[in-house]
Amino acid sequence: MSLRERLEDIQKDTVQAPVTAQQTGFSDNKTYQELKSRIHRKLLDRVDLAVMETLAPERLRDEVKTLVERLLSEETLAINEAERNSLVRDIQHEVLGLGPLEPLLADPSVSDILVNTYRQVYVERFGKLEKSDVVFENDAHLMKIIDKIVSRIGRRVDESSPMVDARLPDGSRVNAIIPPLAVDGPLLSIRKFAVTPLRMDDIMHLKSLTPAMAEVVEGLVKARVNILISGGTGSGKTTLLNILSGFIPVTERIVTIEDAAELQLQQPHVVRLETRPPNIEGKGEVTQRSLVKNSLRMRPDRIIIGEVRGAEVLDMLQAMNTGHDGSMTTVHANNPRDALTRLENMIGLGGLTLPPKAMRQQISSALSALIHVTRLSDGKRKIVCVEEITGMEGDIITTQEIFSFVQTGITEDGTVLGHYRASGIRPKFAEKLRVHGIPLHDDIFDPTRLYE
Repeated sequence: MSLRERLEDIQKDTVQAPVTAQQTGFSDNKTYQELKSRIHRKLLDRVDLAVMETLAPERLRDEVKTLVERLLSEETLAINEAERNSLVRDIQHEVLGLGPLEPLLADPSVSDILVNTYRQVYVERFGKLEKSDVVFENDAHLMKIIDKIVSRIGRRVDESSPMVDARLPDGSRVNAIIPPLAVDGPLLSIRKFAVTPLRMDDIMHLKSLTPAMAEVVEGLVKARVNILISGGTGSGKTTLLNILSGFIPVTERIVTIEDAAELQLQQPHVVRLETRPPNIEGKGEVTQRSLVKNSLRMRPDRIIIGEVRGAEVLDMLQAMNTGHDGSMTTVHANNPRDALTRLENMIGLGGLTLPPKAMRQQISSALSALIHVTRLSDGKRKIVCVEEITGMEGDIITTQEIFSFVQTGITEDGTVLGHYRASGIRPKFAEKLRVHGIPLHDDIFDPTRLYE
């Protein structure tokens, strides 16, 4: 969307989250909106759009601020410094950002933004949902923000295609669904990504895992062990995948495949692939399965799939079994055993009529480690289980638990109590880690050591 289109949209509808007199210092909200409308019209008349579209974002923001301040100085209405700053900030947000959502996007304590129609916006802070004071003017205002988000990455949302997955420039995940599927009005969900990606030390400090577990999972990545990360919605699967990918050596070529590109890998040799939805005629769709097949021709050392949801799981398992050791992916599941069952079910979505035993053999030979993450009732995310996939016994995939989190209770304020413990089993992959120069000492697997 061009700068002229953005400004015309703002000038036409003059939409903005309701602002109280206490927030702005104006005697009433009507005065505030009228003044902002006049500034919009004048800005549209006077700005040199051709020149401004060539400016860098920060320079453009400064230029908009300068122009708005100049236009405000021409107004006869007396306003103080706080009121002036409020007007400048709101106009900048509407022209260059996502309007009322900008303060929430800038708030580092907010991890999720959930817009339930234009009247209601919830946020998640520290694992707990709470209602925010932010609202939109009307459905049209919210739709403009949604269109701005999806158009940046070449996607669309309309009555013929009322659902869309997208992302913000920082990698934050976006989902939007509009009428007629959304009965009460447009809905928008944003899963924010940290500006500075979390590292293993950060989640150890948050007690999401123990130092012993961190040593083992780091070794798994460095020793090129194939890993499956499972967990429920919002449990931190993608965050953990991003952290683990940080241990991949910089000398390796990595291909990432995602529905909406979210991973923030820091290595220099990363190739990012993203699916494409069908166009308005229902053509041109590129699925994850197509991208997985294509990635095999791109000479990858490792393939990282953001999340497997369908038939691409078979191609992923075959890649893991044919020389792409150290590949990783995530899957939605309530527990580790369900994760393996889901993989088996998704293989069937590919149209192959493999017997169950053959499907399970594919899974057990491709994967060696399974890490399950959970969001507890107090909002904290934890790695609650690390399992080794050891092979087959008859028709059943066999696993053995290496580490687990045991919940022992809950306090009056809702905080979950529990401890980590090792099962006492030394995993078979310990030998592979030793060969790669990563010895695991026996005390790591001591079942008498408990971590609160």
